[in-house]
Amino acid sequence: MENHDGVKGMLRTQQLIRNENLHCASNYHPLPVVLTRGQDVWLWDVEGRRYLDMMSAYSAVSFGHSHPELVAVLCEQAQRLAVTSRAFHNDLLGPFLGLLCEMTGMDRALPMNTGAEAVETALKAARKWGYQAKGIPEGQARIIVCKGNFAGRTTTIVGFSSEPQYRAGFGPFAPGFDVVPFGDADALELAITPDTAAFLVEPVQGEAGIVVPPPGYLARCREICSRHNVLLICDEVQTGLGRTGRLLACEHESVVPDALVLGKALGGGLLPVSAFLARAGVMDVFQPGDHGSTFGGNPLACAVGHAALQLLRRESLAQRAATTGARLLQGLRSIAHPAIRDLRGKGLLIGLELDPHFISAHAFCLRLMEHGILSKDTHGTVVRFAPPLTISAGQVDDALATIKAVFAELPAPQQQRPLAA
Repeated sequence: MENHDGVKGMLRTQQLIRNENLHCASNYHPLPVVLTRGQDVWLWDVEGRRYLDMMSAYSAVSFGHSHPELVAVLCEQAQRLAVTSRAFHNDLLGPFLGLLCEMTGMDRALPMNTGAEAVETALKAARKWGYQAKGIPEGQARIIVCKGNFAGRTTTIVGFSSEPQYRAGFGPFAPGFDVVPFGDADALELAITPDTAAFLVEPVQGEAGIVVPPPGYLARCREICSRHNVLLICDEVQTGLGRTGRLLACEHESVVPDALVLGKALGGGLLPVSAFLARAGVMDVFQPGDHGSTFGGNPLACAVGHAALQLLRRESLAQRAATTGARLLQGLRSIAHPAIRDLRGKGLLIGLELDPHFISAHAFCLRLMEHGILSKDTHGTVVRFAPPLTISAGQVDDALATIKAVFAELPAPQQQRPLAA
């Protein structure tokens, strides 16, 4: 009977995947699992198998799946008032943005939906600030970004990406961007000209493979930008709201940026919520009609975002991420295997770089899936470990035991032959 049920489950999985492939654009290559339910750090597939989520939807599920407090807020608000557009005031926008500004130390916030939208907002603000406040000639403003950056998928954003696939076939691209190596403050200073309006940087590069810059890098960038009257804009869509063990990743070096981009976790894992935040002198360049969003700042998003921020603070989730992240990192460092090239990260944002001659990161993630852990590779070489911030020490230990078991299954070095991806 169990075998019969297992076959039925496999057939259902295959049919659902075939149906998705038939109707959905093939812009993703998901692992062959069909998820149907989630609770806290756990996910279940349509066959009833349970998995530990070590991905958190790229940090969007930092509070765990279907957090009961956030779901209750979502349901209550959805029955009261969900969307009005910013053509009118609503009673939740002020309290939400007020708490967000208080917690981040910013003066003003502009609500959007996705991280990419918030980054686009930051680019518009930086350029207009450059013309109005710095005196850059109209149409000449430049923004410095880093090699390996990932800020979204819009045509402007992929235009300053250094990843060929993100750009291929999507040009022509907007001008006005200069690319410097990540982690090299001297290169930043050399790239600055009188027409430079801003420097947009991720404190830790996520999509590039959880790349952590050298100690003191961000603080030095802050000093350079201040000296040259250049805005420092920190893209913390993935690293913000407790992920790295601090509320903001830039706080690790006591850096206060001129502007900040938040998203992902801001929606509590329930809906897209993002924001561009800045000091008043930057945000005040916007006047009515300059910029907008039909759904940005809607009451439903404000209710969930406000509740998520309260939960983050009340449950000390940033501190928990620091503690459990250190436990996870220490446990991973204890694994002695020649397939491991590097291990890096902060808090609960950790990248495990593998030698592709032993096994590709994608193949490793497939093996993890077979053992009940879900994660995703980046660029075929790095496995991400970024579970919900609610993960317990015991669950971290269980995950480490599973990861060690997967490594133990790999062929011994003296018998090693490359494994298929």
